Amino acid sequence: MRAIILGVVASLFFASTFVLNRAMELSGGSWLYSASLRYLFMIPFLWVIVGLRGKLLPLWTEMKAHPWQWALWSFVGFGLFYAPLCFAAIYSPGWLIAGTWQITIIAGSLLVPLFGQKIPYKGLLFSLLILAGVALMQLHEAGAVGGKEVLFGIVPIVIAAFAYPLGNRKMMALTQGRIDAYQRVLGMTLASLPFWLLLGIWAMVTEGPPSGSQTMQSLLVALASGIVATVLFFQATDLAKGNAQQLAVVEATQAGEVVFAVILEMIFLSVPLPGIWSSAGMLLVIVGMVLHSYVSGKPVQKKRSAA
Repeated sequence: MRAIILGVVASLFFASTFVLNRAMELSGGSWLYSASLRYLFMIPFLWVIVGLRGKLLPLWTEMKAHPWQWALWSFVGFGLFYAPLCFAAIYSPGWLIAGTWQITIIAGSLLVPLFGQKIPYKGLLFSLLILAGVALMQLHEAGAVGGKEVLFGIVPIVIAAFAYPLGNRKMMALTQGRIDAYQRVLGMTLASLPFWLLLGIWAMVTEGPPSGSQTMQSLLVALASGIVATVLFFQATDLAKGNAQQLAVVEATQAGEVVFAVILEMIFLSVPLPGIWSSAGMLLVIVGMVLHSYVSGKPVQKKRSAA
């Protein structure tokens, strides 16, 4: 249950990413800066956190033992996750990005054969229920999306939806619990640093320096989503590692991002109040998450009663 709660709270902070990225795009900011500044801002905060906990040396030992694997899976888990999300903000509103991103729920379940486990079909069934709710929420708005928006606004999110759980799980398998969530986020940020520097240089050459507004909003994203949400989510997945069904439940909690994104957009971007179909979709998402959690908890309850 703790892992599920952490996942839901993380989804609230993750939702701020969609709203802030859309706000930056509407104000004329470059997606290159939206992507690169977040991770560049994350490094000093994470360095201080991990340093105060006295865990920089163990992290360095882990990274030095497998440098190329750290570089590869950090690029997949962070680079191929966040850069496409920022690029998609050019063509899609925050609600559509948040809705499409829920493909990661199914993606996480479909990836388990790569780690020698069986696909959790019961969990996958409830994941489909959650996605049905997401689809219902966005049914009216998605009807207005054109071919260009589908290609450039949705395909990058599909890539990100598979890259994020793949990179996260590969790093968990590589480190085998020897480092905590803070160390793993810092390590993956440092390992993917060359990619973010390249994006930043590209932005500087093509767009000039970032505006003060985009810099501040990128800092907020780094703190809310990059630090708080990512660490909470990684802690949740750490608690569920080794159990494909529990891990699928944790990843399913990210469906809450859609609900939170709608609320945040209403508050900060003056998005109209969702209609009856959107409300019904939100209800499906919540029901799907509750059923997912219930099915996941049943085996644990049986074991305890038998003891």
